[in-house]
Amino acid sequence: MHDKVLILDFGSQVTQLIARRVREANVYCEIHPNDVTDAFIRDFAPKAIILSGSHASTYEDHQLRAPEQVWQQGVPVLGICYGMQTMAVQLGGQVSWSEHREFGYAEVRALGHTQLLSGVQDFFHDGHAMLKVWMSHGDKVTQLPPGFKLMAATPSCPIAGMADEKRRFYAVQFHPEVTHTEQGATMLRRFVRDIAACAGDWQMGSYIDEAVARIREQVGSEEVILGLSGGVDSSVAAALIHRAIGDQLTCVFVDHGLLRLNEGDAVMDMFAGKLHARVIRVDAAEQFLGKLAGVTDPERKRKIIGAEFVEVFQAEAKKLVNAKWLAQGTIYPDVVESGGTKTKKATTIKSHHNVGGLPETLGLKLLEPLRELFKDEVRALGLALGLPSEMIDRHPFPGPGLGVRILGEVKREYADLLRRVDAIFIDELRQAGWYAKTSQAFAVFLPVKSVGVMGDGRTYDYVVALRAVQTSDFMTADWAELPYSLLKKVSSRIINEVRGINRVTYDVSSKPPATIEWE
Repeated sequence: MHDKVLILDFGSQVTQLIARRVREANVYCEIHPNDVTDAFIRDFAPKAIILSGSHASTYEDHQLRAPEQVWQQGVPVLGICYGMQTMAVQLGGQVSWSEHREFGYAEVRALGHTQLLSGVQDFFHDGHAMLKVWMSHGDKVTQLPPGFKLMAATPSCPIAGMADEKRRFYAVQFHPEVTHTEQGATMLRRFVRDIAACAGDWQMGSYIDEAVARIREQVGSEEVILGLSGGVDSSVAAALIHRAIGDQLTCVFVDHGLLRLNEGDAVMDMFAGKLHARVIRVDAAEQFLGKLAGVTDPERKRKIIGAEFVEVFQAEAKKLVNAKWLAQGTIYPDVVESGGTKTKKATTIKSHHNVGGLPETLGLKLLEPLRELFKDEVRALGLALGLPSEMIDRHPFPGPGLGVRILGEVKREYADLLRRVDAIFIDELRQAGWYAKTSQAFAVFLPVKSVGVMGDGRTYDYVVALRAVQTSDFMTADWAELPYSLLKKVSSRIINEVRGINRVTYDVSSKPPATIEWE
């Protein structure tokens, strides 16, 4: 068994980032609500506990407290932002409303030479080690609890960090989990690896063996069905489950006619061809396109595609009378965002990639082998399982596929044009070394025509838009400043090679105010 860190979530928007940083230190961790029971903590047996931030105030919300077992467990505890404030209040200190709230960049002076911050600094000022951090608080600790000493300070927050090193309790008012705190990853690594003495053995190679053993134990001799979309999550889930149980797994690949160029063949070649998995390919393009005829509203299109997917999948699943399990590519952010931790199971399954409602209607048990992993860990797992990097490192692709990249009504003609345009754009990005520099890139079909000239003739053809963005979290995104020479080459190829397109535009909108996808 791996050493485990327990992260108690008080409602911060960035709690997942704490878990990511801990995992990056090769230490396994889980996020659970702050109101878990004392018995849960004892059974979890953490090597360390981290208390997250929150939007709440310690003196306004008296229910938002850490369980008493946190202080009795005898393991190191790190409080972050609100976690520091509740630590102070619960252990005998005081927290007050601050007249000088701090949100954003701050420079903190490290004091006291504690094990957490000793030797950690960004620069020196007047002989003191200084840290560049990200603050976000309206309250502040005004009196240290008994046994604690001052660890960090700013002019407007005299107690920006505190420590009781005898009990190994540490707390900081800033957020070490965000990239804006430049030494934050170092602090969290020091807390879990040095102070808590976690082994640091959470690595993908050993994880595969454990996951395979767990799947075999869970499934036994029963059969599993999985909806294979061709996306990263479902592909990695399929490869992992196939590694564990071989032909007990049947993948159902629904081709709704809105995939990228040659994508259906590529999926079949990889899974049926190279991995020798059992894959049923369902060509349902006519069914999907028929239902979408005349529909222009984006939300209606999404709902129609989702409902049809469930219907097609369900029809195929009922033919597999021996299947007892439905496998899905649910990953850890899906679980955390929906409240579906082990103490509060309320996972909302996304349509398409995770087939909503089907476990109940088909009477199947649910198998989610990736539910402990973040996206970057899923990618690493895929590579370790032998999936090609071009499949694993692909940009996100929406469940409804080209259905939301064709503005307005979806027609086969439009989808066929867009497939070829998109393939040219991605091909040129790869050749120019720009694919890996962008987070998401694609083409959009605009249902309008413009006048053009080809040779000596007048044309009246369709318009496409190219979209490429750069982002770290997909919550905000900047349009990618692709070289003019690259855009020129892409435009020339599209207009010359795709008959029916005579104008190419480039989207220079950031998110916000725009979204990444057009629909």
